[in-house]
Amino acid sequence: MAAEEVKVEKVTEDLEKTHIENNSTEGVVEEAAKKKKKNRKKKKKSEPKTQTEPPTVPVSKIYINKIYPVGEEHDYINENTYRTTSEEKRAEERLKESDYNDLRRAAEVHRQVRAYAQKTIKPGMSMIEIAEMIENGTRALVEENGMEAGIGFPTGLSINHCAAHYTPNAGDKVVLQYDDVLKVDFGVHVNGRIIDSAFTMNFNPKFDKLVEAAREATYAGIKEAGIDVRLCDIGAAVHEVYDSYEIDLDGKTYDIKPIRNLNGHTIEPYRIHGGKSVPIVRDSGDETKLEEGEQIAIETFCSTGRGYVVEDGECSHYARDPEAGYVPLRLARAKNLLTTINKHFGTLPFCRRYLDRIGEEKYLMGLRNLVDAGVVTAYPPLVDTKGSYTAQLEHTILLRPTCKEIVSKGDDY
Repeated sequence: MAAEEVKVEKVTEDLEKTHIENNSTEGVVEEAAKKKKKNRKKKKKSEPKTQTEPPTVPVSKIYINKIYPVGEEHDYINENTYRTTSEEKRAEERLKESDYNDLRRAAEVHRQVRAYAQKTIKPGMSMIEIAEMIENGTRALVEENGMEAGIGFPTGLSINHCAAHYTPNAGDKVVLQYDDVLKVDFGVHVNGRIIDSAFTMNFNPKFDKLVEAAREATYAGIKEAGIDVRLCDIGAAVHEVYDSYEIDLDGKTYDIKPIRNLNGHTIEPYRIHGGKSVPIVRDSGDETKLEEGEQIAIETFCSTGRGYVVEDGECSHYARDPEAGYVPLRLARAKNLLTTINKHFGTLPFCRRYLDRIGEEKYLMGLRNLVDAGVVTAYPPLVDTKGSYTAQLEHTILLRPTCKEIVSKGDDY
């Protein structure tokens, strides 16, 4: 009996010892698991980034839901007021939301790039510096990707009596001066949806009235624009504003005139100049009406000169003619260059610096041949009388089924 008790006690002791050891092991394992869990890095949630200076952060990293800000909306008036609340028109818009979002993404890129440009552009900078700053920012923020997203057209940096279509070619030595009036006109596209918007910068306050006139006239044109509005009525509204402006420069008073042979225009996918021109003078006689769904660049130009521009100076801007059919090209260099243009630009405008950038060399003869054959159109600088000053303001608007949207509108203009 005693021996059996001893045996039972021994078994009990062994069991207790095993239990203690097991508990101890479990505790160690549990502690290790806790530590491991603690040390395991938590997956970071994707958070919106903020823009840098100079701008380098793609807007898709700032708007992480990929829904971009809607522009400034204006209800239609008169016989089109019904559109504001029409369920049918709202349904039509929902079908086009993807296209609208592409355009708004391009607009947001434009706003952020121009905000930095307006802060940074100063007298003493070269035209090449300014152009590259704007273009590098655009490429980064839109995440340039072949024909899917990128620059809409060459950066226009027209000065003083030059109103449009000047961008520096390689080797350009022009430097911005305190008394210059600079028009900054650049474009951004996403899937061919182009934002075309421009502003004027002056450093000497004596030009303030000229810049103000362009702004007020453009907004008068935007206010007038709408579905079923005649193009001639937009021109009349713009002209009326310019009639009320004059400017004193160095003791002489000048009327501020609209530049009568420059116009706004409709915009189509991958095509900066669509089928309609929007006049900026009265009595144009164009009774064509704007239509639902159209995208329009409302831009006005004014001048202290004669209010008429001509082509002058070294050409920098070019674009393949979308209407040109097959043209037999005998020059091998021209054929190869056309292949390059089709691949990199399609029907989007380009400039010589863009050809340099993609590695094209000794292309001028081939380019001239393409222009002579009517396959590519050259757009030389457009100038008023020497010694005069010109200003510009431009926005892209969208005539949506339910409202008018100034897509490129920002806090600046």
